[in-house]
This record gives sequence, structure tokens and C-alpha cells, in this order.
Amino acid sequence: MTLQQIHYILTIADSRSMNKAAEKLYIAQPTLTSAVREVEQEIGISIFLRTHRGVTVTNEGAEFLATVRSLYQQYEEICLKYSDDSNIRRKFSVSMQHYSFAVKAFIEMAKYYNANEFDMILRETRTLSVIKDVGSLRSEIGILYMSDQNRKLISRLLREQELDFHTLIRCPACVYLAKSHPLAGERELSITQLEEYPCLSFEQGSDAEFYLSEELLSEHIFHKTIKVSDRATMMNLLEGMNGYTLCSSIYNEHLSSDRFCVIPFRENADTPDTIMEIGYITKKNAVLSNMGRRYIEEIQNNLQMKPEA
Repeated sequence: MTLQQIHYILTIADSRSMNKAAEKLYIAQPTLTSAVREVEQEIGISIFLRTHRGVTVTNEGAEFLATVRSLYQQYEEICLKYSDDSNIRRKFSVSMQHYSFAVKAFIEMAKYYNANEFDMILRETRTLSVIKDVGSLRSEIGILYMSDQNRKLISRLLREQELDFHTLIRCPACVYLAKSHPLAGERELSITQLEEYPCLSFEQGSDAEFYLSEELLSEHIFHKTIKVSDRATMMNLLEGMNGYTLCSSIYNEHLSSDRFCVIPFRENADTPDTIMEIGYITKKNAVLSNMGRRYIEEIQNNLQMKPEA
């Protein structure tokens, strides 16, 4: 098995298609198919299942890909460190819950590397996908939060995927709503004041959605709830329906639009423990790439600044 063959296989896995992978690699598809067949014969497993819709990764193949992806990333880091060629194409991917500060850090990192060639991927996705992406090394870093409500489940999922959680900040919960909202002028808000308005949250699409929620108080019984799948829809509903969501006190006003604001959430006996511990996850014992380290530095710089509220 050669590094070139590993590169071919990883490109197929990311493209989910032999044709697309061959185009990206600038090689003929028969050459690519032959390379995969040679590796599968060598290791004694089927990495991919071929269908008329493309290719899917087998269970044994997923384990193999996670191992060789780590190996290939180390090879790329060595090339970057010791090569004199500043035009080497850098690669970085991150999966995250919906955090504007993490998006801003991604933008700043991209600006830093703007003189170089690069392939970057930013995935705003569901909590379980964040964990699985990093577990399979599809993403180098994942951004998510833990609290007293979800810590037990999240910790178990991280152990199963052999991931480490690194705390970035602990912060109180806030209410995020439009500046046109009737309660936008309040200095702080309690759950009682919010009851007549719809509570918005991001859909998790899982039986464990209760614990995988990006928002605090997922166990609370709200009178009105709306689940959405993307940030733009949530913004529209916050304005159009006088909705609100419970989030961290860390956000970026420029990216989130100046039409919205955050107001401190006031705890009571029914809503205790509203502290969010936001952090990043990596594969256990992993060494971050240069781009990965730069990304975390940019996040830390953002978190050290006074939140824009």
C-alpha cells in the first residue's frame, strides 16, 4: 500500500463517487478502480460498496479510513513543515454547532492563509454529526458545548469515538431575540416572561435529541416550540414570530446581524444550572495541524474580547 493509493481512497471517501474522485485527481477511473482493488486485496476487506448512486463506505472500511486518514494527515504535515514550496495545498475541516464566534475564527484563519492554496471545509451541523465527523477524522476539530444536562451522554459518545474535549470557556446562558421583540428592552429575562413566545431550537434528528440539543433547558416543557434545521430560518422566525432561543453569551454581532440582541437569562428554581461549557473536540492524542492550531488561536482571541451585545 502506497501513500498515493491512500490519497486515492481518501478522495473517493470524501467525494462519495468514483467519477468525481477521478476528476479531482486528474486520473482515469479505471486507474482509480485498480488502485482500490489492489489495496482491498492487500488488507483483505472491502472498503467501498459500489452502487448506481456512487459508493458507500463499509463498516470495516470506515475503521480503515479513520486509521489511514490520520496517517496521511501526518504525512501532509511533514511535507508542509520541511518543504520549501509555499504553494503546497493546505487542508483543514471543522464541524460545529451553530456558533458565530467559531465562524468568525474560521474567517480570520482563512485570511491568514490567503496567500497559499488551500481546501477548507466548515460544517455547521447537528451535535451527533460533529462528534462522528471528528471521530472518523472527516473533520480535524469539532466545536460543541456541555452542561449538567447533557454531560453524561456527550462524555459517553466522546469515549466511544476516542475523542478528547478541551474547554474553551464557561459562560452563562442568554436569550437571543430580535431587537423588534416586545421584550428586547429588558435587562434580563426569566422563563416566565418568555412563556407566551415560541422557543426556537435546532433540530437534532435523533432519539436522543433531548440530550443532544444545542440549547439549554431542553428538558423544560415549553408552551410553544419550533425546531429548525439552519441558521437563516431561525433568524427569519426570530423576527417574524417574535421567537427566541437560549444560547451562550458569546456571539458576533457582525455575523449575527445588528437586528438581534442577547439579554442575560435569569435563573429560578425551575431553571437552575444554566452554565454552558463550550469547547473543542479532537481525536485522542492527536497533534493539531498548523491550520488547526491557528484556528483554535483565533477562537481564543475572539473569546478574550468583550462579547458584542
